[in-house]
Amino acid sequence: MSMIIGMAGKGGTGKTTLAGLAVRYLVKTGKTPILAVDADSNANLADVLGLTYDRTLSEAREEMKSSVGNVSITKDTLIELRTQEAIVESDDFDLVVMGQPEGSGCYCAANSILSSVLEKTLKNYPYQVIDNEAGMEHISRLTARYMDIFFVVSDASRRGFTAAVRIWRLVDELKITIKHKYLILNRVRGEVPQEVLDLIKKEDMVLAGVIPDDSIIYEADQAGKPTSVLDATAPAVAQANNIFQKTLVE
Repeated sequence: MSMIIGMAGKGGTGKTTLAGLAVRYLVKTGKTPILAVDADSNANLADVLGLTYDRTLSEAREEMKSSVGNVSITKDTLIELRTQEAIVESDDFDLVVMGQPEGSGCYCAANSILSSVLEKTLKNYPYQVIDNEAGMEHISRLTARYMDIFFVVSDASRRGFTAAVRIWRLVDELKITIKHKYLILNRVRGEVPQEVLDLIKKEDMVLAGVIPDDSIIYEADQAGKPTSVLDATAPAVAQANNIFQKTLVE
């Protein structure tokens, strides 16, 4: 069985950086091979991981959808081939980028085949880290019906936390089984406001930890540096590792 780890949060909360730090933690603790899945339509996980990609799965789906009448290759074979081409390989982890969600027209058949191919592909990886967008379109339609660990990432602002509550509730509405669900408060300056702590308790949310606002992370992001080069003693990295050590338990 694979350990499937999901991340979600509104833009600007640092969820993609945390997804990259989760991959880094798994690599450092010998939990490989890993498949990193960028399921955010605003794909940035490749930059965080220090990789580049040429093809997304949505492009494979579009190609399959437009291949009507081509009898030289079946759609199943085509999308399986294109899916394998979309996987970017690294030493300890691989990456696949979902790309943009559906455009106009019916994608039912394409999604069905893509979902089937992905299911077979994912079985090759004992660890998976999925970076989702706030609405989790890809998750609800394609990539996973089960997750071991799901992190909702928020900052400590009222607006950010309101978005986190919506995501927390959304996963209960989707047909996804989640074993453990946690809240991470990220980019926190000073103490967490009591108002936010009261809301966490009211919503019955499980707070995995608080990660401080860290200029080292900001400067690395601005310089386009991958998470692998970040100093383990950086406050945000150290606290993220503490959270993962407590929660990513098999």
